[in-house]
Amino acid sequence: MITSELPVLQDSTNEPGQAEAVSLGVSELEDTGEVKGKKKRGRPGRPPTANKKPRKTPVDKPQSGAPRGRKPNGVAQQNGEGDAITLFEVVRLGKSAMQSVVDDWIESYKHDRDIALLDLINFFIQCSGCKGTVRIEMFRNMQNAEIIRKMTEEFDEDSGDYPLTMPGPQWKKFRYNFCEFIGVLIRQCQYSIIYDEYMMDTVISLLTGLSDSQVRAFRHTSTLAAMKLMTALVNVALNLSIHQDNTQRQYEAERNKIVGKRANEKLELLLQKRKELQENQDEIENMMNSIFKGIFVHRYRDAIAEIRAICIEEIGVWMKMYSDAFLNDSYLKYVGWTLHDRQGEVRLKCLKALQNLYTNRELFPKLELFTNRFKDRIVSMTLDKEYDVAVEAIRLVTLILQGSEDALSNEDCENVYHLVYSAHRPVAVAAGEFLHRKLFSRHDPQAEEALAKRRGRNSPNGNLIRMLVLFFLESELHEHAAYLVDSLWESSQELLKDWECMTELLLEEPVQGEEALSDRQESALIELTVCTIRQAAEAHPPVGRGTGKRVLTAKERKTQIDDRNKLTEHFIMALPMLLSKYQADAEKVANLLQIPTFFDLDVYSAGRMEKHLDALLKQIRFVVEKHTETEVLEACSKTYSILCSEEYTIMNRVDIARSQLIDEMVDRFSHSVEDLLQEGEEADDDDIYNVLSTLKRLTAFHNAHDLTRWDLFGNCYRLLKTGIEQGSMPEQIAVQALQCSHYSILWQLVKITEGSPTKDDLVALRRVVKSFLAVCQQCLSNVNTPVKEQAFMLLCDLLMIFSHQLTTGGRDALQPLVFNPDAQLQNELLSFVLDHVFIDQDDESQSMEGDEEDEANKIEALHKRRNLLAAFSKLIIYDIVDMPAAADIFKHYMKYYNDYGDIIKETLSKTRQTDKIQCAKTLILSLQQLFNELIQDQGPNLDRTSSHVSGIKELARRFALTFGLDQIKTREAVATLHKDGIEFAFKYQNPKGAEYPPPNLAFLEVLSEFSSKLLRQDKKTVHSYLEKFLTEQMMERREDVWLPLISYRNSLLTGGDEDRLSVTSGGASSKASSVRSKKGRPPLHKKRIDEESVEGSWLMRNDTIQTPGALQTPQLTSTVLRENPRQAAEHMPDQDSEPGSESDYVHNPQMQMSWLSQQKLEEVNRKDRTGMSYMKARSGGVRQTVRGLMEDDAEPIFEDVMMSSRGQLEDMTEEFEDTMVIDLPPSRNRRERAELRPDFFDSAAMIEDDSGFTMPMF
Repeated sequence: MITSELPVLQDSTNEPGQAEAVSLGVSELEDTGEVKGKKKRGRPGRPPTANKKPRKTPVDKPQSGAPRGRKPNGVAQQNGEGDAITLFEVVRLGKSAMQSVVDDWIESYKHDRDIALLDLINFFIQCSGCKGTVRIEMFRNMQNAEIIRKMTEEFDEDSGDYPLTMPGPQWKKFRYNFCEFIGVLIRQCQYSIIYDEYMMDTVISLLTGLSDSQVRAFRHTSTLAAMKLMTALVNVALNLSIHQDNTQRQYEAERNKIVGKRANEKLELLLQKRKELQENQDEIENMMNSIFKGIFVHRYRDAIAEIRAICIEEIGVWMKMYSDAFLNDSYLKYVGWTLHDRQGEVRLKCLKALQNLYTNRELFPKLELFTNRFKDRIVSMTLDKEYDVAVEAIRLVTLILQGSEDALSNEDCENVYHLVYSAHRPVAVAAGEFLHRKLFSRHDPQAEEALAKRRGRNSPNGNLIRMLVLFFLESELHEHAAYLVDSLWESSQELLKDWECMTELLLEEPVQGEEALSDRQESALIELTVCTIRQAAEAHPPVGRGTGKRVLTAKERKTQIDDRNKLTEHFIMALPMLLSKYQADAEKVANLLQIPTFFDLDVYSAGRMEKHLDALLKQIRFVVEKHTETEVLEACSKTYSILCSEEYTIMNRVDIARSQLIDEMVDRFSHSVEDLLQEGEEADDDDIYNVLSTLKRLTAFHNAHDLTRWDLFGNCYRLLKTGIEQGSMPEQIAVQALQCSHYSILWQLVKITEGSPTKDDLVALRRVVKSFLAVCQQCLSNVNTPVKEQAFMLLCDLLMIFSHQLTTGGRDALQPLVFNPDAQLQNELLSFVLDHVFIDQDDESQSMEGDEEDEANKIEALHKRRNLLAAFSKLIIYDIVDMPAAADIFKHYMKYYNDYGDIIKETLSKTRQTDKIQCAKTLILSLQQLFNELIQDQGPNLDRTSSHVSGIKELARRFALTFGLDQIKTREAVATLHKDGIEFAFKYQNPKGAEYPPPNLAFLEVLSEFSSKLLRQDKKTVHSYLEKFLTEQMMERREDVWLPLISYRNSLLTGGDEDRLSVTSGGASSKASSVRSKKGRPPLHKKRIDEESVEGSWLMRNDTIQTPGALQTPQLTSTVLRENPRQAAEHMPDQDSEPGSESDYVHNPQMQMSWLSQQKLEEVNRKDRTGMSYMKARSGGVRQTVRGLMEDDAEPIFEDVMMSSRGQLEDMTEEFEDTMVIDLPPSRNRRERAELRPDFFDSAAMIEDDSGFTMPMF
């Protein structure tokens, strides 16, 4: 008997009298004193008895019998000396049927069980990824623990992968073959070999030892093997139990016969068979207990989630396969406890194991206690953070509901109900299935049969639809009807497609005793009906669910076509009646008018249903005349637009009806405008209403229809001009007139772009656009906020449409229509943004005339302000408004981060892509504006510890982070930023005298936040530029007011300590330094030369650094030695440039300098004049030694290489000539820098998921 207390892994020394072969299996039980009755199974040691012959080694075996080496199926028969193909390789390749592989192993086992078991042991070792092999000597002379320790030492620790974790289809197939091999092995051995007290003891002992190993591969592989072994044994035990029951029934039947007919021999045989089956059953139970207590109990809580998942998955199989033995609380508790596992993978296995149990209703009584104990946990898992787990939890709750209505409380059900509105579709569909089972499943067959004969509102679906409406209203999520319908679509399609019943519920009067639908219920039912129509016609989930439209299968496509025909035929007749009944209700009409968008309009002509079309057009006309709500009018306009499609034969009929309607509205509008303008300030409310109502209708139709032939722009323009001149135009009329004029301009532009316009057409449209832009600009100063906001949005849209991009794509003829906003208009737009977007909530509340806003109104107001900011930001991004205007936007980045942070950050990213230099100048300008505001508020003596100063520094730090980690890419931009910052700090002198700090000196502390973004050599250049503004007195001051200067200088000198040392160390150590430089890191300064020479070909800029686009891609070869002179000549500036400008250096084909290059050149010239040059000049073949301090540097820095001057690159010091032998490719250095320091803040490092949300690539 195998028990969990067996010392199978204990090391022990052999007794002198024992044979040297020690069992790999169970240790001898004879020594424990527990041998009672039946002989214990196990692999005994060598007893010193004379009647048992000792085992022969493989060498001593006779040559006759089964052949060695490779069997027909490739199973290895090795003794540790050959290189035959192994059992692991056979299973891995999977070319042989597993049945034949096992049969050959069984034959080998019958011939020599030690060799066969050795193959099996090595199979498990190799399946774990171990390169070691158990030899026959180890098998006979070493304990379990010793063998496992030896295999652990031979494990390949270089790779963490092993067969069960390796990716690819080959290894997935191996896992399947591995599990199949174990199952087939037990199945083939179930009648004899597993009871020989040797094979199973050895295997179970080995797997128990491996499962306790600290090596994950051993633990994982052996646990999987043991669990599959246990599953196979459970199947054997189940078969034995069935045979026992059959034998017992035969025995009872035979014994109950009368004495004369009873066969005593048969009784004895049945009795003997029952005894053998019982013994075998006991043997199997012992094996299963050994595996469960020795492996499962320890591994179900293993540190590795995969191992825990294997255990839970298999125990679920055992409980389902052999429920009489395993489906009890002793085993269920392990699944219940693991429901709290921290890994979703394990929780998922628990739920799936339980689903297999709850699917069988016969098992519910055995699960009752478990359900009561763990029901709350299962219900809470419907909200699991892992969507897969949540889906399976909902399905399990649904199974529990099916098994017992009383198992779940109302609170439990409500926790699942609301998940039908989840944005994750699988969760919502699972919740829809639960809702269908709970509310819409009919359980009374007799009542169902009686109701089935009825149709319409009295049909079985009538009450269910009422119930669905009540559920929808109680959930109070009226904007999510589409989500509810989509959740129920798969489980309740028959109900949701019963449009006949829905229509009758809306149209027919209730019968006596039946409760009528309330107004809210009617609105909800109409909304649900429209959503079901959309779902059937489009055959894909609503917006926000799913990853987009998938390709429909042929069956789904056919269903979609059938559903669309069905709904079209029904609602062609029903829709006019519905509109007639509910034409006074704006909400209901707006929903009903969405139905024609899903029609198959060919049915009108194919089915000779033109009379129903006329009825529909008549009802739509009534709706237009009755309503002025924007939502209703836009729905009517859209319906006319769809019905007027040229591809349908009904187009002419609909076009006539539409033209008649618009003619009447335009005529009414013209007369009402004349009356309003004539009466002027004496106009009454009726005159205003007539103009406003008609204008609203025309504006809604102008959005979807080309009404330019009615010339609505003229009357709208007259209204706007009158309102501006007299200041008495009602705001709603002004807003609608602006919108209608905008549509008119866009339709005129569409005509011009699609046709061949004449010059007169372009001039006429330009005149119209110019006059309208002037009106909008004047409206920005209107007293009414809605008018100003409408004018602002239209200005931004028109400036975007009529910008320089209008001529792209071969449309150069439209150049006369391009409008560029002047400085005054740009300033007015910017002022509007500052006044209406960047406001506090308190200010906004006051502007709402003291009305108390609820949360929804606040969100709506914020959404409107975000739209205003986004409209203006687009003008900046597309270079319509000058980029410096963005400084006033950027400076609010921190203060309004929660409201507009994403918009401002995206604007910053896009402007940097357009022009890095100008974007950097804009950033520093925004910081300067904040600093100036702070000076005005607090005076020149700033408290540098105040929150205001800290806020500016934090904003600067955020700006610095947006430059990313690739310093080469942003090199010029950061240097320009420092230049502008230094100039600003020293812009004004202190009126008290030169010994006092400049008023803006504290700005250097803000500027120091960007020092970390400078390259090492650029820090020296910027520091040299800073020194131009410093006097000797400034450099010596150490008072607190001078701390910003000290802090900024230190930030520039960080990383350049060697340079300072070179100035102070003197010349005594020059020789030693030279030697150190040669023996130390010789390629260092060459690497720096390569890095700097890569940046040698910079676009030439003057001091203002105005650039139309991004930097030119640098050459990846040394600009000194390999640059093509013709290539450099292409970038040469005009020859009439100012003296002393960059053109003075054009004769050098390597020089096209940026501001950094100029500063370095000035620095070199200054050092040459003072005798402080780092290099030695070389002229011809004669070297001239120039005094310098470069010899004192242990790590020389050739900063002058930045200038890409051939002469200066050749001027190397004599001491370092031999260090220039190794020439690394510059491109490699550049690539390594880019790979090691990616730009985490660059928009290019962001990717967009299918849901539209951006997330970092890393």
